[in-house]
Amino acid sequence: MPHEPSSAHPAAAQTRTPLPRIAVCGIHIESSTFTPYVSTAADFDVRRGEAVLERHPFLAAGSPLREAAAWHGVLHAGALPGGPLDREDFEAWRAEILEGLAELIAGSEDGPPLDALWFDIHGAMSVLGMDDAEGALITAIREVIGEDVLVGTSMDLHGNVSPALFAGCDQLTCYRTAPHVDVAETRERAVRSLLDALAAAPVGRPAPKPHRALVHVPILLPGEMTSTRVEPAASLYARIPELAAREGVTDVSYWIGFAWADEHRCQAAVVAFGADGEAVDAAALELATAIWEARHDFVFVAPTGTFEECLDAAIASSARPFWISDSGDNPGAGGADDTTGCLAALAARPEIRAGEVTALLVSIVDPETAGRAAALGVGGRGEVSVGGRIDARDPGPVPLHVEVEALDDSPATGVAAVLRVLAPTGGESPTEPRPSEPQATGLQVVVTSRRAQFSTEAMFARLGLTMTWADVVVVKMGYLEPDQHAAAADWMMALTPGGVDQDLVRLGHRRIARPMLPFDAEIPAPSAADVLR
Repeated sequence: MPHEPSSAHPAAAQTRTPLPRIAVCGIHIESSTFTPYVSTAADFDVRRGEAVLERHPFLAAGSPLREAAAWHGVLHAGALPGGPLDREDFEAWRAEILEGLAELIAGSEDGPPLDALWFDIHGAMSVLGMDDAEGALITAIREVIGEDVLVGTSMDLHGNVSPALFAGCDQLTCYRTAPHVDVAETRERAVRSLLDALAAAPVGRPAPKPHRALVHVPILLPGEMTSTRVEPAASLYARIPELAAREGVTDVSYWIGFAWADEHRCQAAVVAFGADGEAVDAAALELATAIWEARHDFVFVAPTGTFEECLDAAIASSARPFWISDSGDNPGAGGADDTTGCLAALAARPEIRAGEVTALLVSIVDPETAGRAAALGVGGRGEVSVGGRIDARDPGPVPLHVEVEALDDSPATGVAAVLRVLAPTGGESPTEPRPSEPQATGLQVVVTSRRAQFSTEAMFARLGLTMTWADVVVVKMGYLEPDQHAAAADWMMALTPGGVDQDLVRLGHRRIARPMLPFDAEIPAPSAADVLR
Protein backbone atom coordinates (compact mmCIF):
# COMPACT_ATOMS: atom_id res chain seq x y z
CA MET A 1 0.00 0.00 0.00
CA PRO A 2 1.24 3.54 -0.63
CA HIS A 3 2.15 5.84 2.21
CA GLU A 4 -0.78 7.80 3.56
CA PRO A 5 -1.04 11.16 1.79
CA SER A 6 -0.18 14.17 3.88
CA SER A 7 -0.72 17.89 3.50
CA ALA A 8 2.97 18.41 2.76
CA HIS A 9 6.37 16.77 2.91
CA PRO A 10 7.51 18.55 6.09
CA ALA A 11 11.04 17.20 6.23
CA ALA A 12 11.77 18.41 2.71
CA ALA A 13 10.24 21.78 3.46
CA GLN A 14 12.15 22.28 6.72
CA THR A 15 15.64 21.16 5.71
CA ARG A 16 15.89 22.34 2.12
CA THR A 17 15.83 25.84 0.70
CA PRO A 18 15.03 25.91 -2.13
CA LEU A 19 12.87 22.82 -2.70
CA PRO A 20 14.56 19.74 -4.17
CA ARG A 21 14.68 19.75 -7.96
CA ILE A 22 13.32 16.61 -9.64
CA ALA A 23 13.30 15.94 -13.39
CA VAL A 24 10.80 13.57 -15.06
CA CYS A 25 11.40 11.77 -18.35
CA GLY A 26 10.90 8.43 -20.06
CA ILE A 27 9.79 6.43 -23.09
CA HIS A 28 6.97 4.00 -22.33
CA ILE A 29 6.18 1.14 -24.71
CA GLU A 30 6.04 -2.66 -24.62
CA SER A 31 7.56 -4.10 -27.82
CA SER A 32 7.17 -7.55 -29.35
CA THR A 33 10.16 -8.45 -31.50
CA PHE A 34 8.05 -11.19 -33.12
CA THR A 35 5.48 -8.87 -34.70
CA PRO A 36 6.06 -7.31 -38.14
CA TYR A 37 4.72 -3.97 -36.91
CA VAL A 38 7.28 -1.19 -36.43
CA SER A 39 6.31 1.45 -33.87
CA THR A 40 7.02 5.05 -34.83
CA ALA A 41 6.57 8.50 -33.34
CA ALA A 42 3.08 8.59 -34.88
CA ASP A 43 1.99 5.90 -32.39
CA PHE A 44 3.03 7.91 -29.33
CA ASP A 45 1.57 10.58 -27.13
CA VAL A 46 4.59 12.86 -26.68
CA ARG A 47 4.60 15.39 -23.85
CA ARG A 48 7.05 18.05 -22.82
CA GLY A 49 7.38 20.45 -19.92
CA GLU A 50 4.28 20.93 -17.78
CA ALA A 51 2.36 18.38 -19.87
CA VAL A 52 4.66 15.62 -18.57
CA LEU A 53 3.50 16.32 -15.03
CA GLU A 54 -0.16 16.57 -16.04
CA ARG A 55 -0.19 12.82 -16.79
CA HIS A 56 -0.35 12.20 -13.04
CA PRO A 57 -3.23 13.40 -10.83
CA PHE A 58 -1.02 13.17 -7.73
CA LEU A 59 1.24 15.83 -9.31
CA ALA A 60 -1.60 18.21 -10.09
CA ALA A 61 -0.88 21.89 -9.39
CA GLY A 62 -1.37 22.59 -5.70
CA SER A 63 -1.27 18.93 -4.64
CA PRO A 64 0.93 17.99 -1.65
CA LEU A 65 3.42 16.05 -3.76
CA ARG A 66 3.63 18.80 -6.36
CA GLU A 67 4.36 21.34 -3.63
CA ALA A 68 7.05 19.14 -2.07
CA ALA A 69 9.56 19.67 -4.89
CA ALA A 70 10.40 21.77 -7.91
CA TRP A 71 9.34 19.45 -10.72
CA HIS A 72 10.73 19.69 -14.24
CA GLY A 73 9.10 17.73 -17.03
CA VAL A 74 11.62 17.01 -19.78
CA LEU A 75 10.02 14.58 -22.24
CA HIS A 76 7.71 11.60 -21.96
CA ALA A 77 6.56 9.49 -24.90
CA GLY A 78 3.98 6.75 -24.34
CA ALA A 79 2.23 4.34 -26.71
CA LEU A 80 0.06 1.25 -26.90
CA PRO A 81 2.30 -1.84 -27.04
CA GLY A 82 3.55 -2.57 -30.52
CA GLY A 83 6.58 -3.70 -32.42
CA PRO A 84 10.13 -2.44 -31.96
CA LEU A 85 10.51 1.33 -31.98
CA ASP A 86 12.05 2.95 -35.04
CA ARG A 87 15.70 3.67 -34.26
CA GLU A 88 15.63 7.21 -35.65
CA ASP A 89 12.65 8.19 -33.47
CA PHE A 90 14.32 6.72 -30.40
CA GLU A 91 17.57 8.53 -31.08
CA ALA A 92 15.72 11.83 -31.52
CA TRP A 93 13.92 11.45 -28.19
CA ARG A 94 17.08 10.33 -26.42
CA ALA A 95 18.92 13.39 -27.71
CA GLU A 96 16.07 15.65 -26.60
CA ILE A 97 16.05 14.11 -23.10
CA LEU A 98 19.82 14.47 -22.73
CA GLU A 99 19.77 18.04 -24.02
CA GLY A 100 16.87 18.94 -21.75
CA LEU A 101 18.62 17.55 -18.70
CA ALA A 102 21.86 19.32 -19.59
CA GLU A 103 20.00 22.63 -19.97
CA LEU A 104 18.21 22.06 -16.67
CA ILE A 105 21.50 21.47 -14.87
CA ALA A 106 23.21 24.41 -16.56
CA GLY A 107 20.32 26.71 -15.68
CA SER A 108 20.46 26.08 -11.94
CA GLU A 109 21.43 29.26 -10.12
CA ASP A 110 21.30 28.13 -6.49
CA GLY A 111 21.53 24.81 -4.69
CA PRO A 112 22.30 21.49 -6.37
CA PRO A 113 21.65 21.53 -10.14
CA LEU A 114 19.45 18.43 -9.85
CA ASP A 115 18.53 16.34 -6.82
CA ALA A 116 16.59 13.47 -8.36
CA LEU A 117 15.16 12.05 -11.55
CA TRP A 118 12.00 10.00 -11.98
CA PHE A 119 12.55 7.61 -14.91
CA ASP A 120 8.96 6.88 -15.98
CA ILE A 121 9.16 3.84 -18.29
CA HIS A 122 7.50 0.53 -19.12
CA GLY A 123 10.59 -1.67 -19.13
CA ALA A 124 9.95 -3.79 -22.23
CA MET A 125 10.84 -1.33 -24.98
CA SER A 126 12.78 -2.72 -27.92
CA VAL A 127 14.43 -0.50 -30.52
CA LEU A 128 15.45 -1.65 -33.97
CA GLY A 129 19.12 -2.57 -34.00
CA MET A 130 19.59 -2.21 -30.22
CA ASP A 131 19.75 -4.46 -27.20
CA ASP A 132 18.39 -3.25 -23.85
CA ALA A 133 17.06 0.15 -24.96
CA GLU A 134 16.06 1.28 -21.46
CA GLY A 135 19.46 0.29 -20.10
CA ALA A 136 21.16 2.28 -22.85
CA LEU A 137 18.91 5.28 -22.19
CA ILE A 138 19.54 5.42 -18.43
CA THR A 139 23.28 4.91 -19.00
CA ALA A 140 23.32 7.93 -21.32
CA ILE A 141 21.27 9.92 -18.79
CA ARG A 142 23.78 9.10 -16.04
CA GLU A 143 26.57 10.50 -18.19
CA VAL A 144 24.73 13.84 -18.16
CA ILE A 145 23.41 14.02 -14.59
CA GLY A 146 26.26 12.25 -12.79
CA GLU A 147 26.22 9.60 -10.09
CA ASP A 148 25.09 11.76 -7.15
CA VAL A 149 21.57 12.38 -8.51
CA LEU A 150 19.02 9.99 -7.02
CA VAL A 151 17.19 8.08 -9.77
CA GLY A 152 13.93 6.25 -9.19
CA THR A 153 11.90 4.31 -11.73
CA SER A 154 8.38 2.89 -11.83
CA MET A 155 7.68 0.10 -14.29
CA ASP A 156 5.19 -2.43 -15.58
CA LEU A 157 5.69 -5.85 -13.97
CA HIS A 158 5.99 -7.20 -17.53
CA GLY A 159 9.18 -5.19 -17.97
CA ASN A 160 12.76 -6.41 -17.73
CA VAL A 161 15.47 -5.43 -15.25
CA SER A 162 18.80 -5.69 -17.02
CA PRO A 163 22.10 -5.18 -15.17
CA ALA A 164 22.49 -1.84 -16.99
CA LEU A 165 19.05 -0.61 -15.94
CA PHE A 166 19.68 -1.77 -12.38
CA ALA A 167 23.07 -0.01 -12.31
CA GLY A 168 21.55 3.25 -13.49
CA CYS A 169 18.63 3.39 -11.05
CA ASP A 170 18.77 3.71 -7.27
CA GLN A 171 15.12 2.91 -6.52
CA LEU A 172 13.11 0.50 -8.68
CA THR A 173 9.48 -0.51 -8.25
CA CYS A 174 6.76 -2.06 -10.42
CA TYR A 175 3.06 -2.88 -10.47
CA ARG A 176 1.77 -5.58 -8.15
CA THR A 177 -1.38 -6.53 -10.04
CA ALA A 178 -2.18 -8.07 -13.41
CA PRO A 179 -4.51 -6.87 -14.84
CA HIS A 180 -2.89 -3.63 -13.76
CA VAL A 181 -5.22 -1.82 -11.37
CA ASP A 182 -2.42 -0.22 -9.35
CA VAL A 183 -0.70 1.84 -12.04
CA ALA A 184 -1.22 5.24 -10.39
CA GLU A 185 -0.47 3.75 -6.97
CA THR A 186 2.86 2.39 -8.20
CA ARG A 187 3.90 5.66 -9.78
CA GLU A 188 2.98 7.57 -6.65
CA ARG A 189 4.94 5.06 -4.54
CA ALA A 190 8.02 5.73 -6.68
CA VAL A 191 7.64 9.48 -6.27
CA ARG A 192 7.15 9.26 -2.51
CA SER A 193 10.24 7.07 -2.17
CA LEU A 194 12.28 9.73 -3.94
CA LEU A 195 10.88 12.51 -1.77
CA ASP A 196 11.42 10.53 1.44
CA ALA A 197 15.07 9.93 0.54
CA LEU A 198 15.59 13.58 -0.36
CA ALA A 199 13.97 14.71 2.88
CA ALA A 200 16.45 12.61 4.87
CA ALA A 201 19.49 14.18 3.20
CA PRO A 202 21.50 16.90 4.96
CA VAL A 203 21.03 20.37 3.50
CA GLY A 204 23.30 20.87 0.52
CA ARG A 205 24.28 17.19 0.31
CA PRO A 206 23.11 14.51 -2.13
CA ALA A 207 20.55 12.03 -0.85
CA PRO A 208 22.18 8.84 0.47
CA LYS A 209 21.93 5.95 -1.96
CA PRO A 210 19.97 2.92 -0.74
CA HIS A 211 21.30 -0.60 -0.62
CA ARG A 212 19.94 -2.56 -3.59
CA ALA A 213 19.65 -6.22 -4.52
CA LEU A 214 18.70 -7.81 -7.84
CA VAL A 215 18.05 -11.52 -8.28
CA HIS A 216 17.17 -12.87 -11.71
CA VAL A 217 15.03 -16.00 -11.90
CA PRO A 218 15.33 -17.68 -15.33
CA ILE A 219 11.63 -18.08 -15.96
CA LEU A 220 9.96 -16.48 -18.99
CA LEU A 221 6.19 -16.75 -18.99
CA PRO A 222 3.36 -14.84 -20.66
CA GLY A 223 1.28 -12.56 -18.49
CA GLU A 224 -1.67 -14.88 -19.09
CA MET A 225 0.07 -17.51 -16.95
CA THR A 226 1.09 -15.07 -14.24
CA SER A 227 -2.08 -13.09 -13.57
CA THR A 228 -2.56 -12.06 -9.97
CA ARG A 229 -6.17 -13.26 -10.28
CA VAL A 230 -4.90 -16.83 -9.95
CA GLU A 231 -2.23 -18.85 -8.16
CA PRO A 232 0.66 -18.91 -7.74
CA ALA A 233 1.14 -15.26 -8.73
CA ALA A 234 -1.64 -14.14 -6.37
CA SER A 235 0.20 -15.51 -3.33
CA LEU A 236 3.64 -14.44 -4.52
CA TYR A 237 2.58 -10.82 -4.92
CA ALA A 238 0.66 -11.00 -1.65
CA ARG A 239 4.00 -11.56 0.11
CA ILE A 240 5.45 -8.25 -1.04
CA PRO A 241 3.83 -5.88 1.50
CA GLU A 242 5.24 -7.89 4.41
CA LEU A 243 8.71 -8.05 2.86
CA ALA A 244 8.69 -4.33 2.11
CA ALA A 245 7.57 -3.53 5.67
CA ARG A 246 10.61 -5.17 7.26
CA GLU A 247 13.07 -3.04 9.17
CA GLY A 248 15.67 -1.62 6.80
CA VAL A 249 13.67 -2.44 3.64
CA THR A 250 11.89 0.28 1.65
CA ASP A 251 10.44 -1.64 -1.29
CA VAL A 252 10.42 -5.07 -2.93
CA SER A 253 9.24 -5.77 -6.47
CA TYR A 254 8.73 -8.80 -8.70
CA TRP A 255 8.99 -8.44 -12.48
CA ILE A 256 7.49 -11.27 -14.52
CA GLY A 257 9.62 -10.17 -17.47
CA PHE A 258 8.49 -9.77 -21.07
CA ALA A 259 7.94 -12.99 -22.94
CA TRP A 260 7.61 -11.68 -26.51
CA ALA A 261 11.02 -10.13 -27.02
CA ASP A 262 14.00 -12.23 -27.96
CA GLU A 263 16.60 -10.45 -25.84
CA HIS A 264 19.06 -11.65 -23.23
CA ARG A 265 17.52 -9.42 -20.53
CA CYS A 266 14.08 -11.05 -20.75
CA GLN A 267 13.45 -13.06 -17.58
CA ALA A 268 11.86 -12.73 -14.17
CA ALA A 269 13.53 -10.47 -11.64
CA VAL A 270 13.24 -9.44 -7.99
CA VAL A 271 14.59 -6.13 -6.75
CA ALA A 272 14.68 -4.84 -3.18
CA PHE A 273 16.13 -1.62 -1.81
CA GLY A 274 16.43 0.03 1.57
CA ALA A 275 18.74 1.21 4.34
CA ASP A 276 19.95 -2.18 5.60
CA GLY A 277 22.00 -4.18 3.11
CA GLU A 278 21.52 -7.53 4.84
CA ALA A 279 17.77 -7.07 5.18
CA VAL A 280 17.51 -5.99 1.54
CA ASP A 281 19.50 -9.00 0.30
CA ALA A 282 17.45 -11.38 2.44
CA ALA A 283 14.12 -10.01 1.22
CA ALA A 284 15.10 -10.22 -2.44
CA LEU A 285 16.48 -13.75 -2.12
CA GLU A 286 13.46 -14.93 -0.12
CA LEU A 287 10.99 -13.80 -2.78
CA ALA A 288 13.15 -15.12 -5.63
CA THR A 289 13.30 -18.50 -3.88
CA ALA A 290 9.51 -18.55 -3.47
CA ILE A 291 9.15 -17.88 -7.20
CA TRP A 292 11.56 -20.70 -7.99
CA GLU A 293 9.65 -23.06 -5.70
CA ALA A 294 6.44 -22.26 -7.63
CA ARG A 295 8.13 -22.52 -11.04
CA HIS A 296 6.07 -25.49 -12.26
CA ASP A 297 2.74 -24.24 -10.84
CA PHE A 298 1.96 -21.42 -13.28
CA VAL A 299 -1.10 -22.07 -15.45
CA PHE A 300 -3.23 -20.06 -17.84
CA VAL A 301 -5.73 -17.71 -16.28
CA ALA A 302 -8.65 -19.27 -18.22
CA PRO A 303 -9.52 -22.45 -20.13
CA THR A 304 -7.69 -22.55 -23.46
CA GLY A 305 -7.95 -24.14 -26.88
CA THR A 306 -7.62 -23.43 -30.57
CA PHE A 307 -9.96 -20.74 -31.81
CA GLU A 308 -12.19 -23.39 -33.39
CA GLU A 309 -12.39 -25.27 -30.08
CA CYS A 310 -13.21 -22.05 -28.23
CA LEU A 311 -15.89 -21.12 -30.77
CA ASP A 312 -17.45 -24.59 -30.52
CA ALA A 313 -17.60 -24.21 -26.75
CA ALA A 314 -19.03 -20.71 -26.97
CA ILE A 315 -21.84 -21.67 -29.35
CA ALA A 316 -22.71 -24.77 -27.31
CA SER A 317 -22.69 -22.86 -24.01
CA SER A 318 -25.77 -21.34 -22.39
CA ALA A 319 -23.59 -18.57 -20.88
CA ARG A 320 -24.19 -15.26 -22.62
CA PRO A 321 -22.17 -13.37 -23.51
CA PHE A 322 -19.37 -15.85 -23.97
CA TRP A 323 -16.07 -14.07 -24.58
CA ILE A 324 -13.12 -15.44 -26.53
CA SER A 325 -9.67 -13.86 -26.37
CA ASP A 326 -7.63 -13.91 -29.58
CA SER A 327 -4.46 -13.98 -27.52
CA GLY A 328 -1.81 -14.42 -30.22
CA ASP A 329 -2.63 -11.07 -31.80
CA ASN A 330 -3.15 -9.06 -28.61
CA PRO A 331 -2.15 -5.43 -29.37
CA GLY A 332 -1.88 -4.84 -25.63
CA ALA A 333 1.26 -7.00 -25.68
CA GLY A 334 2.55 -5.84 -29.07
CA GLY A 335 0.53 -7.89 -31.56
CA ALA A 336 -0.15 -6.46 -35.00
CA ASP A 337 -3.93 -6.31 -34.31
CA ASP A 338 -4.87 -7.49 -37.78
CA THR A 339 -4.50 -11.27 -38.09
CA THR A 340 -7.65 -12.69 -39.62
CA GLY A 341 -7.93 -16.34 -38.65
CA CYS A 342 -10.69 -15.59 -36.13
CA LEU A 343 -12.57 -13.34 -38.56
CA ALA A 344 -12.58 -15.96 -41.29
CA ALA A 345 -13.78 -18.64 -38.87
CA LEU A 346 -16.61 -16.44 -37.55
CA ALA A 347 -17.74 -15.44 -41.04
CA ALA A 348 -17.88 -19.08 -42.18
CA ARG A 349 -19.73 -20.43 -39.12
CA PRO A 350 -23.24 -21.59 -40.20
CA GLU A 351 -25.00 -20.59 -36.95
CA ILE A 352 -23.57 -17.07 -37.18
CA ARG A 353 -24.14 -16.75 -40.92
CA ALA A 354 -27.79 -17.69 -40.40
CA GLY A 355 -28.19 -15.21 -37.54
CA GLU A 356 -29.00 -17.93 -35.00
CA VAL A 357 -25.94 -16.83 -32.98
CA THR A 358 -24.80 -13.22 -32.77
CA ALA A 359 -21.08 -12.49 -32.67
CA LEU A 360 -18.97 -9.36 -32.32
CA LEU A 361 -15.27 -9.14 -33.23
CA VAL A 362 -13.54 -6.14 -31.61
CA SER A 363 -11.31 -4.96 -33.27
CA ILE A 364 -9.07 -5.16 -36.36
CA VAL A 365 -6.83 -2.31 -37.41
CA ASP A 366 -7.41 -1.55 -41.09
CA PRO A 367 -7.14 2.11 -42.10
CA GLU A 368 -8.16 1.34 -45.69
CA THR A 369 -11.39 -0.40 -44.67
CA ALA A 370 -12.14 2.18 -41.98
CA GLY A 371 -11.76 4.92 -44.59
CA ARG A 372 -13.99 3.02 -47.02
CA ALA A 373 -16.64 2.67 -44.31
CA ALA A 374 -16.50 6.39 -43.57
CA ALA A 375 -16.98 7.12 -47.29
CA LEU A 376 -19.97 4.77 -47.48
CA GLY A 377 -21.54 6.35 -44.39
CA VAL A 378 -23.91 4.75 -41.89
CA GLY A 379 -26.31 2.49 -43.79
CA GLY A 380 -24.00 2.21 -46.77
CA ARG A 381 -23.13 -1.18 -48.21
CA GLY A 382 -20.05 -2.33 -50.08
CA GLU A 383 -17.31 -4.84 -50.66
CA VAL A 384 -14.22 -4.70 -48.44
CA SER A 385 -11.17 -6.81 -47.65
CA VAL A 386 -10.49 -6.76 -43.92
CA GLY A 387 -7.18 -7.16 -42.09
CA GLY A 388 -4.01 -9.02 -42.96
CA ARG A 389 -2.13 -5.91 -44.07
CA ILE A 390 0.50 -5.89 -41.29
CA ASP A 391 0.64 -9.53 -40.23
CA ALA A 392 -0.27 -11.25 -43.49
CA ARG A 393 -0.21 -14.84 -42.24
CA ASP A 394 -3.01 -17.10 -43.53
CA PRO A 395 -5.76 -16.46 -44.35
CA GLY A 396 -4.67 -12.87 -45.05
CA PRO A 397 -7.21 -10.16 -45.98
CA VAL A 398 -10.78 -11.49 -45.75
CA PRO A 399 -13.18 -10.30 -48.50
CA LEU A 400 -16.61 -9.43 -47.09
CA HIS A 401 -19.81 -7.69 -48.11
CA VAL A 402 -20.78 -5.36 -45.29
CA GLU A 403 -23.18 -2.68 -44.14
CA VAL A 404 -21.85 0.22 -42.07
CA GLU A 405 -23.81 0.37 -38.80
CA ALA A 406 -21.87 3.00 -36.84
CA LEU A 407 -18.93 5.36 -37.19
CA ASP A 408 -16.70 7.17 -34.72
CA ASP A 409 -13.43 9.09 -34.68
CA SER A 410 -11.32 9.37 -31.53
CA PRO A 411 -7.63 9.72 -30.63
CA ALA A 412 -7.62 6.15 -29.30
CA THR A 413 -8.94 4.47 -32.45
CA GLY A 414 -8.80 7.00 -35.25
CA VAL A 415 -11.73 6.41 -37.59
CA ALA A 416 -13.66 3.38 -36.31
CA ALA A 417 -16.59 1.56 -37.89
CA VAL A 418 -19.02 -1.17 -36.93
CA LEU A 419 -19.53 -3.39 -39.96
CA ARG A 420 -22.40 -5.86 -40.25
CA VAL A 421 -21.33 -8.80 -42.38
CA LEU A 422 -23.87 -9.64 -45.07
CA ALA A 423 -24.52 -12.93 -46.85
CA PRO A 424 -26.50 -13.83 -49.97
CA THR A 425 -30.05 -15.09 -49.49
CA GLY A 426 -29.01 -18.35 -51.10
CA GLY A 427 -26.88 -19.19 -48.04
CA GLU A 428 -23.46 -19.23 -49.71
CA SER A 429 -20.37 -18.30 -47.71
CA PRO A 430 -19.97 -14.52 -47.31
CA THR A 431 -16.54 -14.81 -48.91
CA GLU A 432 -17.96 -16.25 -52.18
CA PRO A 433 -19.62 -14.41 -55.11
CA ARG A 434 -23.05 -13.04 -54.22
CA PRO A 435 -25.64 -13.58 -56.91
CA SER A 436 -28.55 -12.30 -54.83
CA GLU A 437 -29.28 -9.34 -52.56
CA PRO A 438 -27.28 -9.95 -49.38
CA GLN A 439 -28.95 -10.16 -46.00
CA ALA A 440 -27.58 -9.47 -42.52
CA THR A 441 -25.74 -12.26 -40.72
CA GLY A 442 -25.19 -12.41 -36.97
CA LEU A 443 -21.63 -11.06 -37.26
CA GLN A 444 -20.45 -7.55 -36.50
CA VAL A 445 -16.81 -6.50 -36.94
CA VAL A 446 -15.20 -3.33 -35.64
CA VAL A 447 -12.38 -1.90 -37.74
CA THR A 448 -10.16 1.00 -36.72
CA SER A 449 -7.54 3.15 -38.41
CA ARG A 450 -5.24 3.02 -35.35
CA ARG A 451 -4.23 -0.05 -33.36
CA ALA A 452 -6.55 -0.10 -30.36
CA GLN A 453 -8.00 -2.23 -27.59
CA PHE A 454 -11.66 -2.02 -26.63
CA SER A 455 -10.98 -2.80 -22.98
CA THR A 456 -13.53 -0.48 -21.36
CA GLU A 457 -17.29 -0.17 -21.49
CA ALA A 458 -16.89 3.46 -22.58
CA MET A 459 -15.03 2.45 -25.75
CA PHE A 460 -17.85 0.11 -26.77
CA ALA A 461 -20.43 2.81 -26.01
CA ARG A 462 -18.80 5.30 -28.39
CA LEU A 463 -19.87 3.01 -31.23
CA GLY A 464 -23.32 2.31 -29.82
CA LEU A 465 -22.23 -1.15 -28.66
CA THR A 466 -22.45 -2.84 -25.30
CA MET A 467 -20.22 -5.50 -23.78
CA THR A 468 -23.14 -7.84 -23.17
CA TRP A 469 -25.37 -7.69 -26.27
CA ALA A 470 -23.80 -10.33 -28.53
CA ASP A 471 -23.89 -14.05 -27.78
CA VAL A 472 -20.18 -14.36 -28.57
CA VAL A 473 -17.66 -11.54 -28.18
CA VAL A 474 -14.18 -12.01 -29.65
CA VAL A 475 -11.48 -9.58 -28.55
CA LYS A 476 -7.82 -9.29 -29.41
CA MET A 477 -6.62 -9.58 -25.81
CA GLY A 478 -4.73 -11.86 -23.49
CA TYR A 479 -6.39 -11.96 -20.08
CA LEU A 480 -9.54 -9.86 -19.87
CA GLU A 481 -9.36 -6.38 -18.38
CA PRO A 482 -11.70 -5.54 -15.46
CA ASP A 483 -14.67 -4.22 -17.51
CA GLN A 484 -14.40 -7.13 -19.90
CA HIS A 485 -14.10 -9.68 -17.12
CA ALA A 486 -17.18 -8.26 -15.40
CA ALA A 487 -19.21 -8.41 -18.63
CA ALA A 488 -18.31 -11.99 -19.58
CA ALA A 489 -20.66 -14.70 -18.34
CA ASP A 490 -17.94 -17.17 -19.33
CA TRP A 491 -14.77 -17.00 -21.39
CA MET A 492 -11.90 -18.89 -22.95
CA MET A 493 -8.53 -17.89 -24.25
CA ALA A 494 -7.79 -18.98 -27.81
CA LEU A 495 -4.14 -19.95 -28.29
CA THR A 496 -3.91 -18.34 -31.69
CA PRO A 497 -0.76 -17.72 -33.75
CA GLY A 498 0.61 -14.20 -33.96
CA GLY A 499 3.35 -11.89 -32.79
CA VAL A 500 2.48 -12.54 -29.13
CA ASP A 501 1.79 -16.26 -29.39
CA GLN A 502 1.24 -17.83 -25.96
CA ASP A 503 3.19 -20.87 -27.14
CA LEU A 504 6.62 -19.38 -26.54
CA VAL A 505 8.50 -22.44 -27.76
CA ARG A 506 6.60 -22.19 -31.06
CA LEU A 507 7.76 -18.57 -31.44
CA GLY A 508 11.43 -19.56 -31.60
CA HIS A 509 13.46 -17.48 -29.14
CA ARG A 510 17.18 -17.69 -29.91
CA ARG A 511 18.89 -15.03 -27.80
CA ILE A 512 17.50 -15.49 -24.31
CA ALA A 513 19.64 -16.78 -21.45
CA ARG A 514 19.61 -20.55 -20.93
CA PRO A 515 18.58 -22.62 -19.11
CA MET A 516 15.16 -20.95 -18.98
CA LEU A 517 11.70 -22.25 -18.24
CA PRO A 518 9.66 -23.21 -20.27
CA PHE A 519 12.37 -23.76 -22.90
CA ASP A 520 14.30 -26.11 -20.61
CA ALA A 521 13.03 -28.74 -18.22
CA GLU A 522 14.69 -27.29 -15.11
CA ILE A 523 16.57 -24.30 -13.74
CA PRO A 524 18.87 -23.95 -10.72
CA ALA A 525 17.60 -22.52 -7.45
CA PRO A 526 18.67 -18.94 -6.67
CA SER A 527 21.43 -18.52 -4.10
CA ALA A 528 23.29 -15.72 -2.37
CA ALA A 529 25.85 -15.88 -5.18
CA ASP A 530 23.13 -14.74 -7.61
CA VAL A 531 22.41 -11.47 -5.79
CA LEU A 532 23.58 -8.44 -7.76
CA ARG A 533 24.14 -5.32 -5.69
